[in-house]
Amino acid sequence: MTKNLVCVICPRGCALNVTTENGVAVSVQGNACKRGELYGKNEVTNPVRTLTTTIKTENGALLPVKTAAPLPKAKLFECMEIINQTTAKTPVEIGDVLIYNIGGSGADVVATKSMK
Repeated sequence: MTKNLVCVICPRGCALNVTTENGVAVSVQGNACKRGELYGKNEVTNPVRTLTTTIKTENGALLPVKTAAPLPKAKLFECMEIINQTTAKTPVEIGDVLIYNIGGSGADVVATKSMK
C-alpha cells in the first residue's frame, strides 16, 4: 500500500510516497533529505504530535502550554480531556511542569508563558 504525504519537517514541503507492507514502511520516495525519509516512515507507522493549547488558571485566565515531547496522535483527545479538567495554580513560570506524564504518555505539559 502506498500513502501520499507532504513532509512538514522543513519549508520545502516534499511530496512523499511511502510504501508499506504488513504495517511496516519499506520505502519512501520524493524526500530531498534523510529527515524526510524518517518523517514519512514515522507518519505512517506511529504518527506523533506536540500538543499546544491553553489551561485554566485559578483566576480564570488562560495560560498557554505545550507538551514537552510529542504524543502519539491517538492520545491527543484523551490528553485534551485531562488538560480541560485541570486548573493551574499561579504564579507560574515559563517551563514549569503543570501535568506530569499526561495520560501515561511519558510527556509532561509545561507552561510556555509566565503568569502571576
